[in-house]
Amino acid sequence: MRLFRGKIPIISAEITRTLIEDGDIESEHAEEVELDIEAVLKEYLRTEDDIVEKAKDLLEKRSLSYSNFGKMKKQVAEQRAFGVGEDAYDYIMNQIILSFMHSVHVEEIYSEDHELKRKMRTVLKKHLEVDEELDQEARRHLKNMEEGTRAWEVEYQKVMGQIKRKKGLD
Repeated sequence: MRLFRGKIPIISAEITRTLIEDGDIESEHAEEVELDIEAVLKEYLRTEDDIVEKAKDLLEKRSLSYSNFGKMKKQVAEQRAFGVGEDAYDYIMNQIILSFMHSVHVEEIYSEDHELKRKMRTVLKKHLEVDEELDQEARRHLKNMEEGTRAWEVEYQKVMGQIKRKKGLD
């Protein structure tokens, strides 16, 4: 699962529209609710970037190979009570629900948390599973390089950037 900055407005609008149209929340200011959701998603990206940098720093300090990156990222995320991977969905949805409870733009919440999450998860999965396709495409371009090396990581980021720009996801 990967959240792209370019998808944030689309995801926010769809979650807001779905929850208001289905009567799960009440708001006279749907565009403000969208902005609240966007703020949650942007903060998620900011925190995730911090965690990635911290994990890279720890790998370097401990002289570990890049193949340990996923494990190190998970450890740093757990220390911050932050959801990554499949846990990211629940983390993001909980943050959105909390934002509804504190927002002056959400007049009433009519549904239980589990119902809100079920509807939000559908929207999130639809938009965030694009990452799997992009990853596979990038890896096809890098099939002649050794994964886990610094050179592979640099080239992977470059190729991913090109693919995202081409698809309008960046």
